[in-house]
Amino acid sequence: MRARSLFAATALATLAFASPAMAKKKPQPDYSPALPVPVAAPRAADGAIFNVVAGYAGLVEGNRARAVGDPLTIDLEEQTTTAKSAGSKTKRDGGFAITPPTTGPLKFLNPDALKASGQGSFNGQGNASQTSSLSGEISVTIAEVRPNGTALVRGEKRMMLSQGDEWIQFSGIVRLADITPDNRVASTRVADARIEYSGKGSIQRASREGWLSRFFNMITPF
Repeated sequence: MRARSLFAATALATLAFASPAMAKKKPQPDYSPALPVPVAAPRAADGAIFNVVAGYAGLVEGNRARAVGDPLTIDLEEQTTTAKSAGSKTKRDGGFAITPPTTGPLKFLNPDALKASGQGSFNGQGNASQTSSLSGEISVTIAEVRPNGTALVRGEKRMMLSQGDEWIQFSGIVRLADITPDNRVASTRVADARIEYSGKGSIQRASREGWLSRFFNMITPF
């Protein structure tokens, strides 16, 4: 009974610390849409025609997103390819020989019995490569406008499917000048971009390794 209790405790500890990424089954909660800044009440008429508070927009700006709460579309164009190769090769030879005298009390020694040699070699190679791509669209909102002409954007898209849920979350820093007239920005122009694409459900569970297999993979010495 004590051995089974120890095994269960070890398995639970392994599941808790071995794979924290797999334990996360819920999207991050800090991607709620940003609300626009409330517009102050217009001042009393002072005889002027121009009033900045009453929804002013420059003629050159049009409908381009520029304020907190304005939506825009991020074109996901992520594609990365990495490759790494390493190799090592060593070789070492050594030997010695002793020639006994042909006369005297040691003449009975066999010259071939006093020879020794050694040889060692190592040859190792390693290769690793990875290719990932992500394409699509996600609409986000401007959460903060900064004095240097940049803006913090964030947003998410959740899909509730019959076999599980999926979500895409995005956040990053964009330049207001990079926003196109139709309010689109390529993800390759977003600084400090954070993209998360995950989900939960029967399909996600089927694509993961079982907990018992993960446990034995953690303790196996091979």
